[in-house]
Amino acid sequence: MTQPISLSQTEKAQQELRELILAGELNPGARISELWLVERLSVSRTPVRAALQRCHAEGLLAEHPNGGYVVRQFTPDDILDAIELRGTLEGLAARLAAERGVSSALLSAMQQAVDEIDQCLALEESPHLFSTFVLNNAKFHDALHRATPSHLIAEQLAKAASLPFASPSAFVRVQAGGTAGRDMIVLANAQHRALLEAIRHREGSRAEALMREHARIAKQNLRLALNDGKMMQAVKGNRLIQLVQA
Repeated sequence: MTQPISLSQTEKAQQELRELILAGELNPGARISELWLVERLSVSRTPVRAALQRCHAEGLLAEHPNGGYVVRQFTPDDILDAIELRGTLEGLAARLAAERGVSSALLSAMQQAVDEIDQCLALEESPHLFSTFVLNNAKFHDALHRATPSHLIAEQLAKAASLPFASPSAFVRVQAGGTAGRDMIVLANAQHRALLEAIRHREGSRAEALMREHARIAKQNLRLALNDGKMMQAVKGNRLIQLVQA
């Protein structure tokens, strides 16, 4: 009798497969061999198949007409749509959180993330500014997602945020270094503070509008990367993006 496969094996296989794709070891359009993955990841076929299914659900893989999966490629419009979807759902989540209330623990987590970014910005120069922002930006958005009072919306938001290149920090590093990058972080954290204030004061419409506006930063960073080859190299998984030739 086949032994049951633990969830940790599947999760590990999914994470490693995702890394192989985003690192460019599996090219866009390439059909994935289950046997190759079994050997590469040193796991059995069951967690490999589960990992393939999960990466397909996440959007990294597409079904091949003859069975199996291929690595998906994304147009800039695909990515803009994914960011728009995530921003729309986060806006709805923010509105409901403001209207229905948020626990003090989650409000504290969001406040701490904002404060840690501000503390780093207060330094005249900090080599850790972008890493600090990426870490605490993720913490802020995670707390917002957990503050969503609707399990249905929270589930859909988790799916949207996992779409390739749609996460809140996906394109942050394209502006790493320089005045423009620092200005972007200043603006983003100002929006974090305003959103937190709106949620505390139960201002649902304001919270939703702020969250929708916040997503525009990711769109701006994407457009900057598309017009600058060096910036694009800073984007993890950049080989999956189909650049339109002029």
